[in-house]
Amino acid sequence: QVQLVESGGGLVQAGASLRLSCSASGLTFRIYVMGWFRQAPGKEREFVAAISGSGGRTSYADSVKGRFTIYRDNAKNTVYLQMNSLKVEDTAVYYCAADRRGALSVVRNAYDYWGQGTQVTVSS
Repeated sequence: QVQLVESGGGLVQAGASLRLSCSASGLTFRIYVMGWFRQAPGKEREFVAAISGSGGRTSYADSVKGRFTIYRDNAKNTVYLQMNSLKVEDTAVYYCAADRRGALSVVRNAYDYWGQGTQVTVSS
């Protein structure tokens, strides 16, 4: 059974940093594209970042480019999202997701497995 478990969320002030982690089990982690999405209250779930199985390719939403970094450790079956210079508008539940097809998709329906989410709240 595939499980994705996020951690690392919390309440921080604007300008601070957080690192989210997503630990995966029950799948051959290294062959999956891993993505991070987020959903703010009353809004659609949106793409944040994705990384290829080897870690050699990444993709970011324009809203986080230059502030967030996605990376992975295949030996630990874990993907990370380093979030710097956080803004109030980054407040959301952050989800990690796994896609076996290999494209760095920004579309949520492309992803096969999802975690339960972790809350990130940025105060002004």
